[in-house]
Amino acid sequence: MPFWSKRLAGITALTGSLLLLMPPLGSCGTGAEEACDNPLVFNLPPSSFRSSSQLSSSHGPVFAKVNRREGAGGWSPLVSDRYQWLEVDLGRRTQITAVATQGRYGSSDWLTGYLLMFSDTGHNWRQHRQEDSLGAFPGNSNADTVVQYKLEQAVIARYLRLIPLDWNPTGRIGLRLEIYGCRYTSDVANFDSSSSLIIRLGVRPSRTTMEVISLKFKTLKNSGTLLHAVGQRDHSLTLVLQKGRLLLYHQQGMSSSSSGQLLVSVGSLLDDQHWHHVKLERLSTHLNLTVDKNTQQVHTPAELSHWDIHQLSVGAVQSHGLQKPILSNKNFHGCLENLLYNDLNLINLAKQNNHQVTVVGNVTFSCAEPVSVAVTFAHSQSFLQLPGLMSWSSGVFVIALEFRTWNKLGLLLTFDLPQIESTVWLYLNEARLRLRVNKVGRAPLELSAGSGLNDGQWHLVEMNSRQDRLSITVDKDEGATAHTSIPLPLTAESKLFFGGCPVQQSSQECRNPFNMFQGCVRLLTLDGQTVDLIKVQQRLLGNYSHLQIDMCGIIDRCSPSHCEHGGRCTQSWSTFHCNCSTSGYRGATCHSSTYEQSCEAYKHKGNTSGHYYIDVDGSGPIKPQLVYCNMTEDTAWMVIQHNNTELTRVHSSPESTRHSAHFDYASEEEQLAAVISQSEHCEQELSYHCRRSRLLNAPEGAPFSWWVGGPDRGQVQTYWGGAQPGSHQCHCGLQDSCLDSNYFCNCDADYDEWANDSGLLTHKESLPVRSLVVGDIQRPGSEAAYRVGPLRCHGDKNFWNAAFFDRETSYLHFPTFHGELNADISFLFKTTSSSGVFLENLGIKDFIRIELSSSSEVVFSFDVGNGPLEVRVETSIPLNDNRWHSVRAERNVKEALLRVDEFPATTKGAPADGHIHLQLNSQLFIGGTASRQKGFLGCIRSLQLNGITLDLEERAKITPGVRPGCPGHCSSYSYLCQNQGLCAEKAKGFSCDCGQSAYTGAFCHKEVSANFKSTVSVTYVLKDPYEVSMNSSAWPSSIYSDMTLRGENISLSFRTLQSPALLLYVNSIYREFLALLINKHDELELRYKLHSGRDVEVLSSRVMNLADGRLHTVNIRRLADTVFVQIDQNAQEDFNLTSYVEFSNIKSIILGRVQQSDELDAELAGLASLGFTGCLSAVRFNSISPLKAALMHSGSPVTVTGPLVQSSCGSSSPAKPYTAETTHSLSEQPGSVDPGQPLVNAMRSDSALIGGVIAVVIFVVVSALAIMARFICSRKETYRNQEVKAAQSEGSHEFPFSSQADRQSTPRENQKEYFI
Repeated sequence: MPFWSKRLAGITALTGSLLLLMPPLGSCGTGAEEACDNPLVFNLPPSSFRSSSQLSSSHGPVFAKVNRREGAGGWSPLVSDRYQWLEVDLGRRTQITAVATQGRYGSSDWLTGYLLMFSDTGHNWRQHRQEDSLGAFPGNSNADTVVQYKLEQAVIARYLRLIPLDWNPTGRIGLRLEIYGCRYTSDVANFDSSSSLIIRLGVRPSRTTMEVISLKFKTLKNSGTLLHAVGQRDHSLTLVLQKGRLLLYHQQGMSSSSSGQLLVSVGSLLDDQHWHHVKLERLSTHLNLTVDKNTQQVHTPAELSHWDIHQLSVGAVQSHGLQKPILSNKNFHGCLENLLYNDLNLINLAKQNNHQVTVVGNVTFSCAEPVSVAVTFAHSQSFLQLPGLMSWSSGVFVIALEFRTWNKLGLLLTFDLPQIESTVWLYLNEARLRLRVNKVGRAPLELSAGSGLNDGQWHLVEMNSRQDRLSITVDKDEGATAHTSIPLPLTAESKLFFGGCPVQQSSQECRNPFNMFQGCVRLLTLDGQTVDLIKVQQRLLGNYSHLQIDMCGIIDRCSPSHCEHGGRCTQSWSTFHCNCSTSGYRGATCHSSTYEQSCEAYKHKGNTSGHYYIDVDGSGPIKPQLVYCNMTEDTAWMVIQHNNTELTRVHSSPESTRHSAHFDYASEEEQLAAVISQSEHCEQELSYHCRRSRLLNAPEGAPFSWWVGGPDRGQVQTYWGGAQPGSHQCHCGLQDSCLDSNYFCNCDADYDEWANDSGLLTHKESLPVRSLVVGDIQRPGSEAAYRVGPLRCHGDKNFWNAAFFDRETSYLHFPTFHGELNADISFLFKTTSSSGVFLENLGIKDFIRIELSSSSEVVFSFDVGNGPLEVRVETSIPLNDNRWHSVRAERNVKEALLRVDEFPATTKGAPADGHIHLQLNSQLFIGGTASRQKGFLGCIRSLQLNGITLDLEERAKITPGVRPGCPGHCSSYSYLCQNQGLCAEKAKGFSCDCGQSAYTGAFCHKEVSANFKSTVSVTYVLKDPYEVSMNSSAWPSSIYSDMTLRGENISLSFRTLQSPALLLYVNSIYREFLALLINKHDELELRYKLHSGRDVEVLSSRVMNLADGRLHTVNIRRLADTVFVQIDQNAQEDFNLTSYVEFSNIKSIILGRVQQSDELDAELAGLASLGFTGCLSAVRFNSISPLKAALMHSGSPVTVTGPLVQSSCGSSSPAKPYTAETTHSLSEQPGSVDPGQPLVNAMRSDSALIGGVIAVVIFVVVSALAIMARFICSRKETYRNQEVKAAQSEGSHEFPFSSQADRQSTPRENQKEYFI
């Protein structure tokens, strides 16, 4: 069964009696609009029918009328092959809406598939296609039934040609035909490149809401001016044809020398001498330009918002030489039809010599149709063979042709020269024209000319041979010419092969070492004589195979482009390719986003803090944006910066009553709105520091200051950070803690000392803050400073949206999925079942389905009219393991793709000439099917279709058998918790508990390191059992204080130049100990004394040079008397203890210098007293992390002696650039400073992404220097003032501000007030 028989939509079987009862042409309908479905062939004369051949006179084309039995009962050609055709001349251009076919009466001869061609002249045929792709039409299944096909869009033509593709295999080609339609009338004008029309429209009393200019045109020239519209203020719109594309330009001013601003470009290959429909619509805010079925929209330039057209020039620009034309000296050459301005028929006005219209030059009101016969080389076996001319004898000849193609490679012409044992090839290579002459025994002669010849434009090629030279020329003066002095002796016996070689041709006559040519050829001339290709078609001249003669079948597969999101489209003859390299998207059509949709999604892939691109709507229209993701242990914060996150000082000014600031965000408006909507929580800091500068409570009631926030332009807000919307209060007002209880803000007390109102804005509908207005700054002594922090959001409502299906018969249903040309579906699932349908949506014939077909296979299946297609991915692991697995399916016009987890994706290509639209009409079923069979049991999460997340949870709340949400994430994500971190379940997601790990961070991945000096000692004291029982919050390590250990696990990293050096010391109350050290030979030693009455056992590693200043990692594991030691990536070393193996009642774990060492021998005691100089990192003894406890947990059972400084010295490699913290070194500000005044940094970061927040700490007494030094050690950055005023009174305020430049890297703490 042929593939097109799969789709029979729009095909109706009609009986002959019904056709006989149909009224004749023009008799149907009495209303204003008659149905355009009259039979057109029924009364045509015999002269209206032609065919390629006929089996006999009784099988002629004149008998090819439906339900007629004259002659042999229909048309049959002499030979049944795909070169046959039947042609019908309707007598005039007619609107055609349907075609019906029937087999030959009383026979087994009928068509099962055919092509339709249309023409206005009987030449230059155009193939009719469905959906811009499928060219074949379904035919009959017997000789009697009439099968009608209704055209999706009516065709205007005079001639119809039907070409059989397939027929009954037990019969031959047999056909009876009917065509349906109605009369078509139009007004036509012909322009000869020197003629034009000028229409003066005058001033209209009122503007209309929409202006429309529509027309049809046809031309053989690829460039020319169609329309030039001029209005007030001498602004103009110009519609030009340039290289076969339609371009719309805007020009400003009659005296402008500019060539204009290109507004939009539409269409391609419009110089094909076929009618093309154009519509230009001007609305208040945008312009629509439509060419055929392709519409492009562009915003109306501001200058044209109140612009009326006063004059239209058609076919040329009539601007009196004051305005530079878009196309110099290129007026339109061709025909226009039905040129309308709104409802005004401009061509009809010209016909009537209306005073508004001026005719310039020779404008005629009929369409001159130049005949140009083209031939299409579309097949791998296409070729054209022509004989030489009788006049060829002396080696002097000229061969010329025009071609157009998308291919870079292809043979144009080849012939043999047996006289000189040579072969000539004229071919394309890398889109350049090349001539190659191979002569036996000599090096090849090669010439080249032109470039970029695969642009789809017509290019003229001439090959000229003279006695003294041989040349090839491309596009005459516009191309390039190459010369050589070798003549080529062509004769009348020579055979010229164009496009390729015959399949069974003798290798001596035609050889093609290059690709075959795919494209169109016209105006083929030999010595100036045009080759009659119609004679070739009739087999009266030369020979050919697999050619389409009298048509150019080139298709622009990039217009309109199927490449999405800015992907660049390139093409060959048979396919197109999308370059997605700079788009941020992937796939055959750049449809699917490369990036995750939130910081939450990045975190659950194991990514740590840093800058990332996020695409909030996946494959939707919103562009990816760069944000900072701050991955904390519990939350993934998304941080979006704006142009001023610094503390900004506002000085008093008598001249200015207000200060305003506008905040421009790094993300675009639609990106911001999507982020806020998608996030579970958003916040933004809003701080105001004041001295004699009131905030909200003005005497007249209106607030002194306000801010604007929310979507689009936002709304005025009169509450402050930490308060509720509409409260007209600050945070202190809600807490009843303001400085003056009579006011709701600290600043409203109007004190002559510094105060502040600060807090977080958390109402998502009011975010982000877009602008800020500060008032009450004009009074003497008024001072203020404000800060608007970055927008911070966390939580992804889409990522965790899930539903649990607990019955096979249960499902969720949603509206029909619309993914006609591109469909991408992604989700996560977990199940214990081995099969089930995830998703299904049906149409009349089409469908789409994704299912788990077995415990290790997912199947993506669909049908768009070409028959069912399945894409399968089989995994090497079971998918029913109750862990989350990801599925991503995509279907587009080029291919279908399916990926499961990180397994290799499976793709299947779409047919090159098949249906492309997915047409669905039923509900979308999730977790089951309409038949309630093969339902899915388990969880589905984060289901997205074309970037839109389906709200499974809301639908599940009202659906029996389905529960919202799906707990249990650690089974899938626990692997992300590193270094003994434990996965902790959350309602939506998980977190890593690093309490038992020596590391910290979102995934327990950040090492805890410190630089040790010789005087530093860290002692971790284990508590006794009594303390454990009395304190439920005691440290887990206390369990070791009364236990007897028969083994331990020790891990740490170090970096030092000291040798010998003690790394770790563990002792017990019974004078037993364990010591880890580097000996004097730079080797690692492990010393055990597990019984006070036994000698020390020394275990020495063979790994050398450990005191080399590099980072080394040590892992030690003891099981009774067996000890395993591994250093870095070296082989594991095994040791055995020969004495006691129990380590009882551990007292303490010591790093660095050992203060008391009574149990040590003299050598070890001396080493212990020296301390350790270097870096220790990630120290862990069983479940105890002494270094982490010393640095990060105040109140832990650890004692630190000496300056212990946390650092990143334990990092084995530098941090990634995008995750490293950025700090700015800022000089102190000179000059005297008022006590308590918040200092503002005068230097601002240029980066909108990392912004810097400038903060100031003022110390008022010399004794505060000690406090400041400690603050510097802990914060890394602090401002100090060089001049400090006298101390304030006890009640005065001073405000320290963090000077950290990149506030994204750590979660912001609640702002505190410090009193000194």
